[in-house]
Amino acid sequence: MKKGKIFWGKILAGIAGLALAFCLGTLVSRLLYGGGEGEQNVLAEETPKPALTEEEQEEQFRAMKETMAGAAAVDAPGTSAGDSAQADGEEQEGEAPDTVDFSYLQTVNGDIYAWITIPGTNIDYPVLQHPSDDSYYLHHNLDGSYGYPACIYTEASNAKDFSDPNTVLYGHNMRSAGTMFAQLHKFAAKDFFEQNREVIIYLPDRELHYRVFAAYAYDDRHLLKSFDFQDETVFAEYLQSVYDIRDMSANIDRELEVTSEDQILTLSTCMVDKNDSERRFLVQAVLTEEK
Repeated sequence: MKKGKIFWGKILAGIAGLALAFCLGTLVSRLLYGGGEGEQNVLAEETPKPALTEEEQEEQFRAMKETMAGAAAVDAPGTSAGDSAQADGEEQEGEAPDTVDFSYLQTVNGDIYAWITIPGTNIDYPVLQHPSDDSYYLHHNLDGSYGYPACIYTEASNAKDFSDPNTVLYGHNMRSAGTMFAQLHKFAAKDFFEQNREVIIYLPDRELHYRVFAAYAYDDRHLLKSFDFQDETVFAEYLQSVYDIRDMSANIDRELEVTSEDQILTLSTCMVDKNDSERRFLVQAVLTEEK
């Protein structure tokens, strides 16, 4: 009986040893040669992409505009790519590429659906909308990396054709380099407000021209969740509340009549003072022309 126990004990010990050797061999093999495709995908998903710096993303935007300008120059009779490159070097603030190539932009990021340009500022960026996460581009860059400066974006409650009564665009106030929506704060100066009133939205099939009528500090409530702008009465009352602002720091063009039958843009960014976190700076413009 004792010999039988010893025999079976040796058998079990041998099986355990083989199992241990197999596990150790597999572990060493994976360390030396890497795991299977599925394991590599899991690792890739768990490893966040390094965030672009503000300068790197601005360089990416410049490269995009140069690519579009180069393509437009090649297509234009009597114009060479070299001529286009020279023109790019003379690009003015707020001057969009001659042709916004949305087919190309879609290869950069499929969520790009519009382009915003504000003459007199450096605001000249693609506009994105994530299909399922409204706050995605609050914290993600053009290449999908997590972090700042992120992107100019709208939420899914706004149609991508800018047909809503109020389309709200969000962008960070990148104070250090003055990028993204930082230069919206130029509209806080009365002289600048009076001399720079145009906002242009480029879409794949047309361009929309807006005239700025208001620039002011507002509380941080979510506008699209706080007001039903589809209701003409609500929209009219909201517009009247803008005209009724008496803050001396606000710039409001009360001679430009905006009604509930109009379509407006609201451009929203953070305040200049980091401690003023419960307010937002808004620049609003009304649609005046469609080309």
